[in-house]
Amino acid sequence: MSREKGGFVRSRFITSFGLASIIAFVLVTCALAQSNSHAQNDYAPQKFDYDNNAPLAIQEASSEVRGNVTVHDISYASPKGGRVPAYLVVPNGKGPFAAIIWGHWYWENSAMRNRKEFLDEAVALAPSGIVSLLTDGPIARPGHIEVEDQLDDRQITDMVQQIVDMRRGADVLLARKDVDPKRLAYVGHSYNATVGGFLSGIDKRFKAFVLMTGGLSDEVDLKSEQMKEYRQKVGAEKFDDFRAKYNWMDPGKYVAHAAPATVFLQYAIHEDFLTPERVREYATHVSEPKRFQLYDAPHALNAEARRDRIAFLATQLKFKPPASAVIAKVPNLFQPESPKE
Repeated sequence: MSREKGGFVRSRFITSFGLASIIAFVLVTCALAQSNSHAQNDYAPQKFDYDNNAPLAIQEASSEVRGNVTVHDISYASPKGGRVPAYLVVPNGKGPFAAIIWGHWYWENSAMRNRKEFLDEAVALAPSGIVSLLTDGPIARPGHIEVEDQLDDRQITDMVQQIVDMRRGADVLLARKDVDPKRLAYVGHSYNATVGGFLSGIDKRFKAFVLMTGGLSDEVDLKSEQMKEYRQKVGAEKFDDFRAKYNWMDPGKYVAHAAPATVFLQYAIHEDFLTPERVREYATHVSEPKRFQLYDAPHALNAEARRDRIAFLATQLKFKPPASAVIAKVPNLFQPESPKE
């Protein structure tokens, strides 16, 4: 039975599968919305405010030259405490360059459940004039203590920190003189697709979002039988209290405010919980303009999704995409079998 470790109940499903994963995902997707009647009140972008005048405190540990691209191993100060490890991928030249922030999945036994997931893709895009920032989320950082209780406030703390850290990542990119502030995009997979759902309604500096196989509406997930069963298992009162406390943590309330940014939704057919029917319903909650595509693939998606993603980003950020042969050399993300529980 598979499951993805990594805080926040929504994340635990989105990045893996099986009953444990479904329960975990559904809990936060369902546990964080109070009721449909309070939809507008649940939209609270101010909950993700931070001091954007604080020093970025960027530190560089090392750098590596790959052809005409440099990969910098850096970190910057998190407004929520600690430091955010990241790769900064920079092409040769003076710019102005477009910029992309990438958010990885949390598939528990994947070697790419960190900032490495999209590194090859970012390096392939760099010669087209793209500066990329790829961060390690709080759950992937050294010293993170996993919380097993899905009704623990620390699950929410991790998600809020990740959202704020990504906003701070935009500050890091836009502080660069070689970055065009009008050409900033976000790409997120699984847990970090949900993070992107929040960002789309909070931070209007982004021109475009690619959200890959992530949960995007508590309202939709509240209808699931898995959520109803889990509520009975943990106790209705405890479950409902948690929902009420965090009713503002529903990505559907934020992605509904993504405009004027364009959102590209990429989903897989071979999913246990994120079924085609469910994700089509997610799409109805996303503001226009948007694009929706299903792929004959598992949660990791595939080369076709990558090609579509790069073509979309090229159109939105106005750059010439790499040659097809270059894109084809980017390795597919491996989706390992999850350990039995």
